[in-house]
Amino acid sequence: MATTYLTLTNRVLRELNETELTSSTFSSSRGIQTAVKDFINKGIHDIYNETGEIPLLYARTTQDLIVGDNEYDLPNDLRKVDMDSFSMGPKELVTNGEFTSNINSWTTGDGSPSYTSSGNGRLNLNSSAAYQAISTTVNKTYKLQVRVLSPNSSSTALIVRVGTSAGGTQNLNTTQAVTNFREGAILNTTFTATAQTSYIYVESDGVQLDVDYVRINRNDIALRKLTYISYDNYLQTYKVTDDTNNKGNYSAPLRVYILPDHSAFGVSPRPNTSEYTVAYDYYTTHTDLSAHGDNMSLPDRFGTLIVDRAKYYTYMLRSDPQHAQLADRDFQRKLRLLKVDYATKNDYMRSDTIAESIAVNIGGRVS
Repeated sequence: MATTYLTLTNRVLRELNETELTSSTFSSSRGIQTAVKDFINKGIHDIYNETGEIPLLYARTTQDLIVGDNEYDLPNDLRKVDMDSFSMGPKELVTNGEFTSNINSWTTGDGSPSYTSSGNGRLNLNSSAAYQAISTTVNKTYKLQVRVLSPNSSSTALIVRVGTSAGGTQNLNTTQAVTNFREGAILNTTFTATAQTSYIYVESDGVQLDVDYVRINRNDIALRKLTYISYDNYLQTYKVTDDTNNKGNYSAPLRVYILPDHSAFGVSPRPNTSEYTVAYDYYTTHTDLSAHGDNMSLPDRFGTLIVDRAKYYTYMLRSDPQHAQLADRDFQRKLRLLKVDYATKNDYMRSDTIAESIAVNIGGRVS
């Protein structure tokens, strides 16, 4: 169970023999109570700064690129970017193709398709169909993956169409049989777009089916690492060319840089399509707790460190260096033990493995 801001604050107040707070009095705290609340956040910031680069504080994110745009905001909770982790691959074009919590973004094509919470969430087709319009580039080839399962033991099949209208078959008209109702089946195929908008249409052949996921991305975009360059290098070597090139001279980005204020990252050259996705890793920072029910972002075992650190600052406020020293000693000792448990991030967190994990999802490979 996550530890709340109120719980942490009261643990410190209790050890200091001060009046504890309740959920109703938390926002109107005064004096030492307010100071302890502030010191809780300060202590968490200290832990983030002291623990450095450990997997626990490591996050992974993606950014879809836009044709012609070369700079994109970095996350608000960023403390430090892993410069070597940037990779780029084909963008996933289907919206809500994993059906995690609903079937939003899908339109009823026939019958009454519905959502089922089976697995991690699925699209249920019972004598019904659903479709979605996606943006495509004319004459480009796309990879299509669909996993389908039968909730019962009946042999059945999924009909998959791709065309220039809902249910159209200009680009693809295929059937995926499902004979193993426990394992389901995966359709792996390709189609070539003939319009800027293509429609992916999935339909059961009359028997109930569950669609686990639908994925579509460009088949000709290879997964690659982006080379990190300094911002000065970008200004001196690439910026003029990137800014003066017209849209016809845009191309696949090869390099990445970080703005001096760390507010955004940039790619060079400017992207020639909006069908790229950039993935990268970063170390997170602490967002201050404010409401009594806010949960700390660290595991519960870090609670004692936060309490020790808040006690240290409170004793310093009280001009009690002896007890402050004892609290600091407890904090440093426990911190050393946790640093051993949460060692510096493993090699699998590096960009090559991240890229490989993306490749598994899209069926590509790192180049």
